Amino acid sequence: MTADYGNEWQTRFGEGWHGSGETPDLPWLRQVLQRRTHRRFAPRDIPEPLLRLLLGVAFSASSKSDYQQASVIHVVDRNRRDRIAALMPDMPWIASAPVFLVFLGGARRLERIGEMCGHPNDNRRLEGFFNATVDAALALQTFVLAAETAGLGCCPISVLRNHAGDIGEILELPDRVFPVAGLCVGYPAAEGFVSMRLPLAVTVHRDRYDDRDLAEAVAAYDRRRAARYAPPRERQRAPAIFGYAEFYGWSEDKTRQTAGEPEGATFPAYLRRSGFTFD
Repeated sequence: MTADYGNEWQTRFGEGWHGSGETPDLPWLRQVLQRRTHRRFAPRDIPEPLLRLLLGVAFSASSKSDYQQASVIHVVDRNRRDRIAALMPDMPWIASAPVFLVFLGGARRLERIGEMCGHPNDNRRLEGFFNATVDAALALQTFVLAAETAGLGCCPISVLRNHAGDIGEILELPDRVFPVAGLCVGYPAAEGFVSMRLPLAVTVHRDRYDDRDLAEAVAAYDRRRAARYAPPRERQRAPAIFGYAEFYGWSEDKTRQTAGEPEGATFPAYLRRSGFTFD
């Protein structure tokens, strides 16, 4: 049996489905193709057993060498939550979401276990940081997919890292434990929208990396995405620096974002203060 994912594919990528051969009809694949971020939540609590189950699923994600270096803080205390929300006032959903989690990477636990076992190890190098970060990201994404399957909506908060020092103080993070992202969780109050992604022609390669057709592919993607939603003139980033573009597509928006004020500028210094050497 061959299932047709044409509608879901069109929604996600803005182009036709070209699948051939057998593709099973799996509702979960359709769900993921249409997944979306939610920032508005119904005033409804998440049952504690469900949250615990989802966290268990999250920590069932793959982990580098079974090191298990991810952690999560469930921010329940109202004062701590409000202090975090005040750092990012343009994101009121941090304060209003029924549940707010902070996903952490950490080299500390493996070092402490090494001391307990009489096998001291230095986990502060780039490899240790990278492994812990990937572990946390895998746990975060697994939680999101599980939560959406349970009817919840999520909004990751990566800008948390712009305030790593403050977050570390609020959550009393010890050395070599660092925030990767926050996550707002709740029952959606609105449907939300599917964000169109770059086509597989840009992101998937065969045998070798090949971006010879990048300009043409991105230009076509910009046009498809703008046909669905074109940001109004007043939403163009940093016009004082870049001016106003006659056509303002995804590529113009994202390159302005990265070329303007750098994000995470204080994060490396925070990590070094926390004990990472990056050797």
